[in-house]
Amino acid sequence: MAVRHLYLARHAEPDDDDNLTERGVAQAIALGRRLSYVPFCSVLHGPLPRARATATLVAGQLDHQAPLVELEAAGDYVPHLPSPDEVDPTYRPGVMAFLADVTPEQATQGAKHAAEAVRLLTVPQQTEGDSHQLVVTHAFTIGWLVREFHDAPPWRWVGIDSCHAALTVIRCSSDRPPAVAVFNDMSHLPEDLRWTGFPEHLRL
Repeated sequence: MAVRHLYLARHAEPDDDDNLTERGVAQAIALGRRLSYVPFCSVLHGPLPRARATATLVAGQLDHQAPLVELEAAGDYVPHLPSPDEVDPTYRPGVMAFLADVTPEQATQGAKHAAEAVRLLTVPQQTEGDSHQLVVTHAFTIGWLVREFHDAPPWRWVGIDSCHAALTVIRCSSDRPPAVAVFNDMSHLPEDLRWTGFPEHLRL
């Protein structure tokens, strides 16, 4: 039974110009060292500079060469804009307020990218032998994919947050449901580099 191991990493900490900060560079290098032994077939990344720079630094730490591949579906977008009726009434006001500024055009484009991410990244391994795929992406995209693997309602991507350079690992096989093995793991980061990009009131 072949298993597809999907590694999802949020980009490292960016500055206001979308370049990595000094801390972000250190985060990306630490993430690469954590993953250095994993035999990735490629390193996918979103098109924005912060994702591209993170992926480049991570790839530079790997023990083997893995091609860098830009993927629009790994970009930064709102994957699903729910109608109020979709959302649990308990959370409806907060969720709808959070998404209030999303335009119809952004919603349409985001839904297109989200569907493509599901199509490309959630299918079980089809070839012999295990595979390992790294995707350097964004918090919303990680939330959307984790929600998909758990078969949760579409609006439940909201609130599934990831820190900068944190790691989520999902195992996909053909004979059993997907398993989220690791979520938002920061054990590769020194304490002073953890929790960036995460709601302060939720930090532990």
